[in-house]
Amino acid sequence: MALHNFFTVDLGATSGRTILASFDGAKMELVELTRFENPILPLGGHLFWNLPHLYNEILKGLKKVASQGVSIDSIGIDTWGCDFAFFSDDGQLLGLPYCYRDPHTDGAQEKFFAKMPSGELYRRTGIQFMNFNSVFQLDTLLRNGCSALKAADKVLFIPDALSYMLTAEAVCEYTVATTSQILNAQTGDLDPEILNALGLERSRFGRMVRPGEKIGVLTEQVQKAVGMGPVPVIAVAGHDTGSAVAAVPAESADFAYLSCGTWSLLGVEAPAPIISDDSFRENFTNEGGVDGTIRFLKNICGMWIFEQCRKDFRDAPENVGELVALAGTTDFASLIDPDAECFAHPASMTSAIDDYCRATAQAVPSSPAEYCRLIFRSLAFRCRQVVGLLGELTPVRIAALNVIGGGSRNAFLMQCLADALGLKVICGPVEGTAMGNALVQAKAAGLCDSLSSMRRISKASVELAEYFPKRNMDSEYSRFLQIQKQYNNTL
Repeated sequence: MALHNFFTVDLGATSGRTILASFDGAKMELVELTRFENPILPLGGHLFWNLPHLYNEILKGLKKVASQGVSIDSIGIDTWGCDFAFFSDDGQLLGLPYCYRDPHTDGAQEKFFAKMPSGELYRRTGIQFMNFNSVFQLDTLLRNGCSALKAADKVLFIPDALSYMLTAEAVCEYTVATTSQILNAQTGDLDPEILNALGLERSRFGRMVRPGEKIGVLTEQVQKAVGMGPVPVIAVAGHDTGSAVAAVPAESADFAYLSCGTWSLLGVEAPAPIISDDSFRENFTNEGGVDGTIRFLKNICGMWIFEQCRKDFRDAPENVGELVALAGTTDFASLIDPDAECFAHPASMTSAIDDYCRATAQAVPSSPAEYCRLIFRSLAFRCRQVVGLLGELTPVRIAALNVIGGGSRNAFLMQCLADALGLKVICGPVEGTAMGNALVQAKAAGLCDSLSSMRRISKASVELAEYFPKRNMDSEYSRFLQIQKQYNNTL
């Protein structure tokens, strides 16, 4: 088979990459082209994303490919979920997109529930409740009289906004739309009653597309700017977790996945939405996946706490690997609930941890090593708690945990997970999101025919690491639950 090349854009909440994925018929090889920061911009009392910066970085990646004389088959873009951008009827960007971490949505859920009760919203969407879900962001902007929203002809989620800037075609990609808590889980389109509660028209969101559909081709302006022809832009799983889960190298259905990055998304794959009183009570979500699958999962805190603590550390290794290794040099035993609200956006993450430990009568960390150990062990126990809930809410009998994303390189955390869960932990691909993005493009090109074939290619393309339980953590897990309950009782 001739070599096929796919240009993948993978944008996370802290950084982005453009990657050239080359497929020889058996394996997918990923080569990073560019890497860049994606900083949150504090401006005018709010937090924003610099969308023009991200667009320009995509152009830089395309120019680099063109300068190397590489012909690409297509382009695919994946990003984080929930956020969106506004465009005028002549295609101009109206202001910068709000960042989901902007605290303007604090308390927004309760205000929207006056329009539509929480139970009805969950029944329609099957999506977990988080302040920054698109439905609450949009309602907040409407209540605050946002001028950009008032003037907007198009409301496009972030991957769709970037595709629009490249192609002038406005679409609403299914997997990222499911994160909004506006999409109806049964119909697969935006829910008219929720839109009515927001006072927004369906036409403003673009046509619905599924992973593998063609969005359009590069505009003539972009073609001239980057030195390429009319390259197709494909709707991959626009939500980065959807792309990552598509690359899980699983051979059967009895697995759970953990997409481990700034956020940790822990769940199982289901053929249809799971919407029940129990899933509503436990705040589980039903997000769209590739080939009609549903990602039944729970958002839990990932490496966010660690990333924010690094900003506070003094005299600590700058190298992440060296810093992570410090966790194994101490027996510090304090724990936190990583999903406690106090860790959402504190002014100082180490201070927030200190306060949590004091509130639960535990020792306060005194070194980077102790903070790291506390964070990683707490994440592992929180994962065990969620895996237990998955066992109660779904028919999946979990035999292993597949970890994808950058966090899979954290050997200390991976061993903690194996010990806490009492399960085999399979790690890889590290670049799971970019791999899934490229595999959807390959499927769109007719080079593979199903999700299972995509996963076989993923497994053949990477070297996996495996971790097995080494010690029983039941007593320490019980202590974690007690600490979690103790803190919640103080609120």
